[in-house]
Amino acid sequence: EKEPVQRRDDLDPDYVLSSRVRTGRSIRGFCLPPHCSRGERRAIENLSLESLDVLDGDLKGKYYALKNMTEEEQQQLIDDHFLFDKPVSPLLLASGMARDWPDGRGIWSVPKTFLVWVNEEDHLRVISMQKGGNMKEVFNRFCTGLTKIEGLFKERGHEFMWNEHLGYVLTCPSNLGTGLRAGVHVKLPNVSKHEKFGEILKRLRLQKRGTAVGGVFDISNADRLGFSEVELVQMVVDGVNLLVDMEKRLEAGESIDDIIPDQK
Repeated sequence: EKEPVQRRDDLDPDYVLSSRVRTGRSIRGFCLPPHCSRGERRAIENLSLESLDVLDGDLKGKYYALKNMTEEEQQQLIDDHFLFDKPVSPLLLASGMARDWPDGRGIWSVPKTFLVWVNEEDHLRVISMQKGGNMKEVFNRFCTGLTKIEGLFKERGHEFMWNEHLGYVLTCPSNLGTGLRAGVHVKLPNVSKHEKFGEILKRLRLQKRGTAVGGVFDISNADRLGFSEVELVQMVVDGVNLLVDMEKRLEAGESIDDIIPDQK
C-alpha cells in the first residue's frame, strides 16, 4: 500500500532555480486590450500609477514606462524575465494587441520580487517571484500584494471584473477563473527523457512551456478554472516535488515505475 503523501510547501533549491506566481486583472468599465481606445489605455496607466504609488514597505516599487526606455534597458529586462516583449504572433497582432505600441504600456517593479505589467495582454498582470524554491514565500507575497492593489483600485472607484459564474474575467479565455499560473524553472534532464514524461505531467495536471535550455523546464499548473488559487499552487508544489524525486532516482540509476502517479 502507498504511504500517505507528506504535504510540503517548499521545493528543493538544488533543482528548482526560481518560483513565480502570476495572474491578470481587468478593470471594470474599460474595454479589454484588444478593443480599448488609446484614451482608455492611458486612463488605466494613470489609475495604476496612482494606486501602485501608495504601496510601501516590502512592496515599494517604481514605474518604468515602455516609451521612455532605451532598447538596452528593454532587452535587459526581457532577458531577466521581468518585461514583456512587443506582440509578434499573428493572433495577437490580428486581435489589435499592438495598437499604439508602446504608448500606455509599462512595468511597475519591486526589484526581483514583485511586478505589475500594465496594458500588456490584460489591463494588469501581477507577478510575484524569486530565485530558489520557496513557493510559500512567493505565494504569500502574491496574495498580500494583490489584495492591497485591489483595495487601492476600489478606493478610487474601480473594481476588478469578476462574476460568480466565470470568476475573474481576463482577455484570453484560457485565463478565466483564477487566471493563476504558478510556475517554476526546474532541472529535469533525466525525467524529461523518460518516455512517460508527457503522460506524467498530464496526470499531475501540469504543463511545460517554452523550450527547455540545458534540461531546465518551465513547469506550471495546466488549469485556471475549477480549483482555488491555493489548490493550484499546492498542485504545482506536490507535482514538482514528485518530479524532483523522480529525477533523483533516475540520477542514481533507479526505476521510477512505482512512483508514477495516478491521474489527479
